[in-house]
Amino acid sequence: MLLIALSAKNAILIVEVAREERLKRGKEIPAPAVDAARARLRSILMTSYAFILGVVPLVIASGAGAAARTSIGITVFSGMLASTCLAVLFVPSYSVVLQRLEEWLARRKGKSSAAAGVPQPHG
Repeated sequence: MLLIALSAKNAILIVEVAREERLKRGKEIPAPAVDAARARLRSILMTSYAFILGVVPLVIASGAGAAARTSIGITVFSGMLASTCLAVLFVPSYSVVLQRLEEWLARRKGKSSAAAGVPQPHG
């Protein structure tokens, strides 16, 4: 659960900054995603690597119950390392794809509503 939560937090940091940037400045879709990934890279790497280094004692555990601690430690260590790399690389591009899909669906819905005589909200 902790691994999923920290991975989701990293993705939310990138997407939220990109969305704010797009709404405030009205830039094209890819530019805010790249800017957000650059802006949040340091904080994501710092929190992720602090967490990864925090589980190193579990990875190198010895003594009674070491097998259980080592298996949990290796899983969390490798999972967080992979999650950090994937989040930094794929979250911005995935958010661009979803934003374009969302806008395409909105335009498509708007055209079908307009064709049916349904008034469009302005704002």
